[in-house]
Amino acid sequence: MKLIIRLLAGIAAGVLIGLAANETIVRLMVTIKEIIGTFIFFMVPLIILFFITAGIASLGKGAGRILGTTVGAAYASTILAGTFALSIVIFVLPALGLTGGEAAQPSEMEGFIDFTIAPVFDVLTALILAFVFGIGIAATGSRKLLGFFTEGQSIVELSIRKVIIPLLPFYIAGVFSEMSYEGTVVQTLGVFGIVLLLAVGMHIAWLLIQYSIAGAMSRTNPFVLLKTMLPAYFTALGTMSSAATIPVTLASVKKTKARHAVANFVVPLCANIHLSGSMITIVTAATAVMYVYPGLAFPGFLAMIPVIMTLGVMMVAAPGVPGGAVVAAVGVLSAMLGFDEGAVALMIAIYLAQDSFGTAANVTGDGAITMMINSLKSSKSNTDKE
Repeated sequence: MKLIIRLLAGIAAGVLIGLAANETIVRLMVTIKEIIGTFIFFMVPLIILFFITAGIASLGKGAGRILGTTVGAAYASTILAGTFALSIVIFVLPALGLTGGEAAQPSEMEGFIDFTIAPVFDVLTALILAFVFGIGIAATGSRKLLGFFTEGQSIVELSIRKVIIPLLPFYIAGVFSEMSYEGTVVQTLGVFGIVLLLAVGMHIAWLLIQYSIAGAMSRTNPFVLLKTMLPAYFTALGTMSSAATIPVTLASVKKTKARHAVANFVVPLCANIHLSGSMITIVTAATAVMYVYPGLAFPGFLAMIPVIMTLGVMMVAAPGVPGGAVVAAVGVLSAMLGFDEGAVALMIAIYLAQDSFGTAANVTGDGAITMMINSLKSSKSNTDKE
């Protein structure tokens, strides 16, 4: 919740500065925004390389059918959630009148200094390298390379936690001061409100779908299952962390028919790789930004499917910190959809404003995945006995 408060403070400060300050102060804010922005874009390929490599390598070490089934279910749930969100948002946004021009592009105002850090490599190169090294480490069992990428992951996560996330409110303040100075911030904030309400509504709808499937597989009333998982949902709202909510999620899942051994394995794993709520928000916000942000255009439903599938990989490897999912997604949005710094800043602002609701949807969905895996394992055990 502290991050949300800082985010809102950043938006408010940016708006007030843009309305009340002179051009020199606004240019200072733009300078701050550009410095922070270039560091974020520098870090994105490193996030992709180290997190995905370490994730694939670690999963490869833990052999077993339940591992593969859980990872497959988590990835399927995440990309289906994104497809579900896309299917809804492309009809709802035009019906609400969001057809272009509502959100304003920040002006071309320049900062006081031209400060640019070139990334070590581009996003696609980082993604390919991550798969090559991740699969290679899993196949060869190289402890030295695994140690290198695991330690690199820790360093990158520390940079995100201690540098990028604390600086995001200042980054967003710079963007909003620029828009406010140009007199276009009111329309943008209106778009924010619509997207946030739409995303939270789809979180709830997706949870109902997940638990309907889990209930059918376990022959249990889905609403009873959802009621059992409410403590985890509300805990995640407060912590904004799937990892921090694991004890509550485990306690809630164990009150269902799920075997304790299955819950003990699936819940901690899904806390790191199952981000269906985050995916819904990212797809919804990205689509809204493309509809209304000057210079961007929505590519169409079919063209968005590869984007969603790639984002699904990013969600599996997303850093486990508040805001980590959208930071990991920045590379995909920039490389595949053409988002510039202004569009990325709007995405980050929208995402962080609902991060607690997205995390709550992720965590509660972990319970549904656990119940599905438990049902599949029970069916397999019965088949083996026959």
